[in-house]
Formats: sequence, structure tokens, C-alpha cells
Amino acid sequence: MAGHTDNDIVIAAPIDLIWDMTNDVEHWTDLFSEYASVEILSREDAKVTFRLTMHPDRDGKVWSWVSEREADRETRTVWARRVETGPFAHMHIRWEYHEVPGGVRMRWVQDFAMKETAPVDDAWMTDNINRNSRVQLELIRDKIQQRAREMGGEPAAARTW
Repeated sequence: MAGHTDNDIVIAAPIDLIWDMTNDVEHWTDLFSEYASVEILSREDAKVTFRLTMHPDRDGKVWSWVSEREADRETRTVWARRVETGPFAHMHIRWEYHEVPGGVRMRWVQDFAMKETAPVDDAWMTDNINRNSRVQLELIRDKIQQRAREMGGEPAAARTW
């Protein structure tokens, strides 16, 4: 058995702002509540390799791993995978951005499998990822929509976050 999750949210903001904020990996600690630090290890064209470190869990354990992420602005998709997989046999994530009435639907699809030696199984991790994805998506939506309100009618060229 393998794990699979599919979560999405509609963000009421311009596609360029959403794309820029969610693909600015260096600032993910400002966007996500779970990450304590991000270290960029390399960049090659649209691919970035980076280390994510989470805040300590309830038991005080700090989880950290290396991922690579390749963004394609033209197709509005991002492919990511864990390079250092930790308890996962593999972890692949696809981000999609679709303009819809009222904003942009941002979708995260994750396919993974836990190692035999992992402390949890695929079903447990699926539930955990689904629960946490909803929290993080709502937080990201709120932060981006707040930024869009702050920016008001600024011309696109002046938009930075």
C-alpha cells in the first residue's frame, strides 16, 4: 500500500502573487507555521534543492530533510520530491495552480510510502498529511490574501513581498 493525499484551497488573490509567494522557498518560514528554517543548498535553472527543518514535535524531536523542487511557471505546476527521505521510502509532491471564479485554486497532491522501519504506517501518515495540509493551506491563503489587500492597486511591476 502507498499513501496518497489530494488537498486544495481557493485563494482570492492574483495568480502572480500566489505563485511568487508560494515558490519563494527562502521565505517559507514566513508562510508555513511548521518550518523553523530553510537552507538553500543549490539552484539550477528552475530547480532548487533545500533543507527544511521543522519546529520540535511534541516529544521535542526536530525533523529535517532535503528536498528538490522544480517550478514551471508556464504550466503553473511544481514537482517536488524528498532527496533525504527519512522515514519515507519516497515522497513526491505536485503543486497545481488553476484560475477559478473568485481566485486561484492551489492544489497539493502527495504520493508517498513509509519505510518498513518507520514509526508509522501509510494510513497514519495519510491522515496526518491531510489534517496538516488543511491547516497550512488555510494559513497560506490568509497570508496571501492579506498581502493582496495590503498591495491594493499597485502595478504588477511594483509587487514584491
